[in-house]
Amino acid sequence: MRRFIVLLLALMLVQRSVSQDTTILVQALDRLEKALVEKDEETVARLMHPDMRFGHSNGWVQTRQDAMADMRSGALVYKGFRRQALKVHVEGKRGFVQEWVEVEGIRNGTAFSLRIFVLQHWISTRKGWQLLIRQSAKLG
Repeated sequence: MRRFIVLLLALMLVQRSVSQDTTILVQALDRLEKALVEKDEETVARLMHPDMRFGHSNGWVQTRQDAMADMRSGALVYKGFRRQALKVHVEGKRGFVQEWVEVEGIRNGTAFSLRIFVLQHWISTRKGWQLLIRQSAKLG
């Protein structure tokens, strides 16, 4: 019986830790989307891993350096993100996010409004959660 209680308590602590990690990861995602809209270079740089690849629904892929340069130049301007649904799974130092979202912005002077599905792979580093891979696909 004593072993059962110890095991139960250990499982509860693991579950609580995963829940906290999930909450922190969602907060990082929210900060990244807000920083992209506000053109907050410092926050974007902190939340994007140096090896990040940012895949867009049209097949265009940006590196972290590309994303930062396009934000600075105005080649890609995000006006807003409106989340429709979100699923998050944390496994150790890796986090996987599925997001259904409406995105508005301007690319090379042309306005866009898209409903997309986004799959993201985040990793937990000494700097906190950082986006490593993002790929989106257009929805209906």
